[in-house]
Amino acid sequence: MVRDICYNIAMKINIKATGVDLTPSLKTYIKDKLGALSRFVKGFDAAGQPEIWLEVARVTKHHHKGSVFKAEADLRLPKKILRAEHLDIDVRTAIDVLRNKLRLEIEKYKTKMSPKLKR
Repeated sequence: MVRDICYNIAMKINIKATGVDLTPSLKTYIKDKLGALSRFVKGFDAAGQPEIWLEVARVTKHHHKGSVFKAEADLRLPKKILRAEHLDIDVRTAIDVLRNKLRLEIEKYKTKMSPKLKR
């Protein structure tokens, strides 16, 4: 199990790798893909810096086909934690789909919070 922390301009990304080698190329891939979400949450950073807690794991050691890699993330915003997870054959594909799911969760959160922000 490997833990690492990446700092983006507007977001802190905590990475935990279980059963997967956290190579520098994978680390920069995660930083680029999930760091792009910071532009969607920049309006919520008044109470503090948003954080993403990401776990990238290999589900089983003996299977080589099927959904082997898991990516799950918690995006911690003020008064809310948004969560997404995805299983896939490739770890990078799992991260891409996870990013899209988190983006949809952020959009839902924004629409729920928009009447409160206008008051």
